[in-house]
Amino acid sequence: MGATNCPETPRQKMIGMMYLVLMAMLAMNVAVEVLVAFRHVDSSLVQTYNTIQNKSDQQFSDLELAYTLNEAKVKKWYDKGIEVRADVKKLQDYIADLKEEMVIKGGGSRVSDIEGYEYSSDHSYILNSKGDSVQVGKDDDLNTPSEFMIYLKKGEELRKNIEYTKERLLAQVAGNSSMEDAIRNALNTDDPPKSIEDGSQTWVTKNFSEQPMIAAITMMSRMQIDVANAESSIMSWLHSQIDANSFKANKLEPVVIAPTAVLEGEKYEAKIFLAAQDSTQELEILVGGSRVQNRDGMGIYNASTAKAGGYTWRGVINYDSPDGNGKIAFPFEQSYEVIKPSATVSPTKMNVFYLNIANPISVSVPGVTPANVNVTTTNGRIEIINGERFVYPSKEDVAGKNTKINVSVTQDSQSRNVASMVFRVKRVPDPVAQIGGKSGGTIQKESLMAEQGIFAAMIDFDFDLRFRVVSFDVTVSGAGGYNSTYKSNSARFTSEMKQQFAAQRPGSIVYFDNIVATGDDKTTRNLPPISFKVR
Repeated sequence: MGATNCPETPRQKMIGMMYLVLMAMLAMNVAVEVLVAFRHVDSSLVQTYNTIQNKSDQQFSDLELAYTLNEAKVKKWYDKGIEVRADVKKLQDYIADLKEEMVIKGGGSRVSDIEGYEYSSDHSYILNSKGDSVQVGKDDDLNTPSEFMIYLKKGEELRKNIEYTKERLLAQVAGNSSMEDAIRNALNTDDPPKSIEDGSQTWVTKNFSEQPMIAAITMMSRMQIDVANAESSIMSWLHSQIDANSFKANKLEPVVIAPTAVLEGEKYEAKIFLAAQDSTQELEILVGGSRVQNRDGMGIYNASTAKAGGYTWRGVINYDSPDGNGKIAFPFEQSYEVIKPSATVSPTKMNVFYLNIANPISVSVPGVTPANVNVTTTNGRIEIINGERFVYPSKEDVAGKNTKINVSVTQDSQSRNVASMVFRVKRVPDPVAQIGGKSGGTIQKESLMAEQGIFAAMIDFDFDLRFRVVSFDVTVSGAGGYNSTYKSNSARFTSEMKQQFAAQRPGSIVYFDNIVATGDDKTTRNLPPISFKVR
């Protein structure tokens, strides 16, 4: 639950252990003692959350003070801190209000709305994002959390909000692997590993399926602590970066930024500067005994690239000694290679194109600006959308004999071919019909009735391509052992179908066939039938 820079306290570890024990007890029986214990755990979690939040507030205050004292030095980290706090507050408010919405749906009420309200220790209470108290209706309510979080999709909505915030926080600490790992672990929303007993369990069902109201509330309080821990860790890290980016005058090294290879005939340019230098001091940079141009504290060196081959050049940076006793010389050496043009064409999804859809490709030619790179195909067309190239093949080519990507470059008003590559073109695979994420097997009657219809799923297909069911038949067992068939002209179950589902007994077979789906690739597919045994 804690991050690298904000480890779990013994109190937090104890609360986590209590939560696991209570979950095990809950699996056996929702006893009054268990519900009361959950109430105490949630109260402890709220206290822990407030403690972490106060720490994070103090850390941001320290960052704010540092920004006031040295705006130029701290601005980058201060701006990041502001964004982190805004993203975290938005998610914390969302979780608090989601608790409130679930509690009210389960019969709870805002304290301010209860006429003649008096506090009762028999009830649990939560706070919404505005700090208003909300009284929980029934701690042992087993129906509302599952209905609200699973069937009304609020759990999936919560998951998406956590993932969005996680990506925003990761962007603020990009490049720091330990901080990235800590945030991913704290805000992990991955589905649990699949098992033979329950291979369809998701992050949502794991946390909220068949949980009493007080347990669902406690789970969301735990999530708020995870978010608060992530914020506190980032605030601590941001403050540490202020001094980390200051020059430590114990070592000075020359730095040369230059390409290691350029195209024949193109300009070779190198940037030379002394790491951690004083920007107010002009550097004296010599290459081959001659002084090079100085621009914004960096030397700019140009060399000829008229002929392909390897080249090495050397120089020295003369820097005023900090103690004022003359200059210190920092010699350097750099090599580069002049090469002839070449190109690389790579499919960004897989080593194949698919018919009638946009296939993204990445084309690069070292040393040539993208505007001077031309790409054509012998099968279909290529479009550029928002700077990305997409191939739209016009006909199938399984053997890859008639589909070629050609690359040419334009230089000095002349065009020349630099590369070509052959690809295969295949038909998009058929989707698989699913109900509730399953393509057959056993299903609870309540679960079947809760589903809205049939979904066409693309299994192990990397493209963002959707199929929609447009019609299907359902065959069910009726009175006297006779089978009846009902038709839907959409992906949704008809009211008549739902009535038949309600009448099915355990052991009955519900058979779906004549399933027709249309896809974004403008094709119509007849999908294999699926069947379920009602239990």
